Amino acid sequence: MLRSVAATALAENLTTARERTLAMVAHLDAAALERQVDPLMSPLVWDLAHIASYEDLWLVHRYAGEPLLHGDLAAVYDAFETPRAVRGDIELLDTPAAMAYLDEVRERTLAVLDALGPHPVLHEMVLRHELQHTETMRQAMRLAGLLAPGEPPDEPLGGEDGWVEIPGGAFRMGAPAGVFSYDNERPRHGVDLKPFRMARRPVTNGTWMHFCEGGGYVRREWWSDEGWAWKEDYDITHHAGAAAGHLDAPVCHVSWFEAAAFARYAEARLPTEAEWERAATWDQGIEHTGRVWEWTASPFCGYPGFVAHPYREYSEVFFGDRYRVLRGGSWATHPRVATVTFRNWDLPQRRQIFAGVRLAC
Repeated sequence: MLRSVAATALAENLTTARERTLAMVAHLDAAALERQVDPLMSPLVWDLAHIASYEDLWLVHRYAGEPLLHGDLAAVYDAFETPRAVRGDIELLDTPAAMAYLDEVRERTLAVLDALGPHPVLHEMVLRHELQHTETMRQAMRLAGLLAPGEPPDEPLGGEDGWVEIPGGAFRMGAPAGVFSYDNERPRHGVDLKPFRMARRPVTNGTWMHFCEGGGYVRREWWSDEGWAWKEDYDITHHAGAAAGHLDAPVCHVSWFEAAAFARYAEARLPTEAEWERAATWDQGIEHTGRVWEWTASPFCGYPGFVAHPYREYSEVFFGDRYRVLRGGSWATHPRVATVTFRNWDLPQRRQIFAGVRLAC
């Protein structure tokens, strides 16, 4: 059966994403893939099998109505049924079996694609799911010292320091119609903003070191109550990555608590995510490097009129004051994912993500 142009392009994109995933871990042996380096992160082999399980669930079982390839593994590779903290303690597919699972599911996916053609939402969702998981895997690889040579880049930022004036007024926030977007990016809605200033580029390691040397981790007045308690409980006294990195590279692996303390030290603040999105579409001298995610002041909540689709567990279950929104993207984020409306989120104490800081005032 001849594939349509759309189906052919989709098959090629799925193949390219899979080649990228496998190339990322090609230098690792089975022992490295199968151990859990931190309770915050999964064993890499769990991620590989989860990618297969998710693809089979959505593109074969739910789209085509076929039985799951391995229904007995569905709970093991479900992110909610099997939380990260226990994934290193339970029996998982070993590396050869996980690789075989990926191949077998992909054969089923392509057969369904030939029979039914592309789904308007599900194929793109599954493709991006794999691209997003490779960034999560790189977080675990970084914690274990397993990243490939040259990762992450430790290169200076271009551009200059300083501020860009963003005028106030109304703008349309969220993903427009006619493009793929996640449910939390919709619906597009009007937002009124007061004038503000946004830093031209993210905070660098050198600037972060000034914060450290100026008492950044001992000056109580710069920290929120929750941030100070986190710092004291975990004995956070410095930022080793900033000290070791290129002075003009963006500081990375910064928690929201640290980012907010730094902003107070700098007599500035974190932008709201509405301000961030407005500045990202203003494009008047602001450098969008994509080197680090950028924390915002905003809690992760649904937009007015939010409707969960195609499943509420993607984002709705995380709504509320516990999580903070990050915007932009990092060196590990695929450009297909890092759109100006994409919303990332994490807990304010997390440091494992490739997150930095851009200031507003």
